[in-house]
Parts: sequence; C-alpha cells; structure tokens
Amino acid sequence: MTISRRVFVKAGGLALVSLGLDPLFLGRAAYALGRPFGAPGPILVCLFQRGAVDGLNMIVPHGEPAYYQERPRIAIPATDVVDLDGHFGLHPSLAPLKALWDNKSLAAIHAIGSPDATRSHFDAQDYMETGTPGVKSTADGWANRYCQHDREHANTPFRAVAFGPQLPRALAGSAPSLAIDDLQAFGLRVPQEAARDRLTRAFEELYDGAGTGLLASSSREGFEAVQMLKRADPTQYRPDNGVEYPPGRLGKTLLQIAQLIKADVGLEIAFADCGGWDTHVNQGSSEGQLAARLRELGLALAAFDKDLGDRMRNVVVLTMSEFGRTIHENGNSGTDHGHATAMLALGGPVNGGRVLGRWPGLSVEQRFEGRDVAVTTDFRDLFGEILARHLGATDLGAVFPGYEPSPGRFLGAIRG
Repeated sequence: MTISRRVFVKAGGLALVSLGLDPLFLGRAAYALGRPFGAPGPILVCLFQRGAVDGLNMIVPHGEPAYYQERPRIAIPATDVVDLDGHFGLHPSLAPLKALWDNKSLAAIHAIGSPDATRSHFDAQDYMETGTPGVKSTADGWANRYCQHDREHANTPFRAVAFGPQLPRALAGSAPSLAIDDLQAFGLRVPQEAARDRLTRAFEELYDGAGTGLLASSSREGFEAVQMLKRADPTQYRPDNGVEYPPGRLGKTLLQIAQLIKADVGLEIAFADCGGWDTHVNQGSSEGQLAARLRELGLALAAFDKDLGDRMRNVVVLTMSEFGRTIHENGNSGTDHGHATAMLALGGPVNGGRVLGRWPGLSVEQRFEGRDVAVTTDFRDLFGEILARHLGATDLGAVFPGYEPSPGRFLGAIRG
C-alpha cells in the first residue's frame, strides 16, 4: 500500500504519518516544549525478525529425539543448549537472556504463527503486520488500529514510533505515527540554529507548494516532534548501569528506544526491524550465521533490560517473525520456509520462566503438511493478550477484524 500522508524531515532522519493541516503548528509546538505527560504508562516494543527465524534453533526442543534425527549438521548439541525446563532450551548465543528467564521476566512461545499457509515472505509479513491472515486488501496495520480505537493516551506525536527509514505496515493507518531513522541525527548533522531555521523554512515552503524534501501533507506533529527531540538532546545520551549495547543496527535501535522511553515523551508502541534470518544456506549450529544473529539479539535485549532498570516494570518486548523453518535441514546445511515458529516476550509484566503454547511434537504425523512445526497458537491471540492485559485495549475485534482474540485462548503471557 502507498502511504501518502507522510512527512520526511530528511535532515533529521524523521518521518511522520498524520492527518490534517494546522496553520498554527508553530504556536502549538511552542507549548510542546514544556508539556508534561505525567507518570509513564505501559509500553510495548515489537521486534520483527524479518526473513523467518528458525524457531527450532532459537528455542531448542533438545528433549525431542526427532530434532536431532532431522538435523544431523545444524542441530544445537544438547551439551551447548542453555536448558530452560528439561525439554526446551535457549540457543547458546542467547545465554545473556537466561538471567531474565530465572527472574521470570522472560517467556518463550513455541508453535505460534499464522493460520495462513503461505511461505511467501512478502505475504506472511503483510498478514502478520495487518493482523488479517489471508486478506491482502487490508489497508492499515494492527498497531495503528489499536491507536485508532483506544484513544485514552497522552496527546503526543510519540505515541507510536517505528525505528527505521520508513513506516512499517503494522503502524500504517489513520492514527499518527512517526518513523525515526536515527535519533542521533538531531543536533549532529547541522548546528542547532541552522537546523531550526532550515526546518522552519521547509514548513513555510510546504504551504507554498515548493519543493522541500518533505513528502505528504501534515507538519503539525512533525514540528512538535523535532522540538521535543531537541529538548531530549539525543546526542548526550549515556546508558545507565554501565551498559554497553552491542555494535550493529539492532543494538543502536534498542539504545534509541531506551532513550525515548527515558525522555518521557509519551511513547506507547515502538516497532523495529531486525533482518538476516533467511538461513537457506550454511545456517550453522552453535556457531555460524544464525548464531551470530542470535548473539546480537541476546546481547541487545539484555543491555536494553539492564539500561532501563526499574522502568522495565512498565515495558513488554515482543519478538515476532513471519513463519518458521522446515524441521528437516536441507542439502545446503540450512533450512527452508516453514510454518510455526517461536517468539519471545520479556519485561516486568511478563509471566515468565515458562515456555508457553501447546507443543505439537516433531514426529511425522504431528507435522504441518508432513514437513513443518504445526501452528497451535494463532499469533493474534498472543498479540491480543498483550494489547488487552498490558496496554489496556478494550476492543480487540476492531484491532483484528474478522477475528476477536478470546481470553479463553490467551496463553497467560501477561501477569494477571
């Protein structure tokens, strides 16, 4: 879908989706500089593992003999697995997360996915972000629909923020959303006064129809967001508790999400991509391609948790991926597109220390189409539980049209 209502402030790395024009945005923005938001509310951070992570090597069913029979070259040796409950364990690269499992703020969800059987990355990602599996005509994303229908929230341009160069499908829709590629760009690329003058001129030119480098219509929340980010002073951020985030895009992104949370600008939903999970060739076992990606994930999540400290009591981090990988390894020491996968939920509200969901098993008669892990939990039931029990959503039927997640199908991922 083409997202036409977008403003790009290219010099600052920020994109905006909003509605309407406001000729008085300059005056309104002045109030934003000192506007309080009160006590921080619940926050959801979504990490999309694009490319389809191998859930079987992320959350390893090391207690199942079929796992080792089907993966003679890429299975994680039982001696390397970070055991969780005697049957499942973490890939050794995720060892930094074991402390969160032990303090019961980390849960794993296995055999979760979409009821749609597609193995197309594009379609499966689209269905997971729109929340309407099998329906290609859905115009907006489930996170945006939540913002449309649950309006009891501070009036802030930072309610829903994607970290990346463009807005993801999950946040596309009529509710205002921001896409921020790099918080550090504010105040770094040009001197502060020059940045302010350039931004002001750009908005003035927008009304004259001149070419500005801004695409789409609304400037109100965009200008306000820039002013609030100046106040937060992203270039001066230092993580707490001696934390060092791992190098790479994911570490930087989670650092910036932590920064925005601490700035108390009213963030409720943060969305970020982390790619590189399509491991058809040379996937590796305890070491290798997948291990490197999981190591970055584990270190980044552990750093995020430690950096936020007590603030994690209001935060839930959810990982998601469009589908899983085949049970049997392929001829290239990799895995092909499958069906069900595994997800992680962590944070203070998470009812952790458990692998949630009904495990279908790996024997041939238990597989989906004879080759994949079967889906026993519809992803919308997990997403719906987090929205309802963590964020306080009241109308899940509007968030997931055609399917209303039922409390009877909730997994107990969020503490009651």
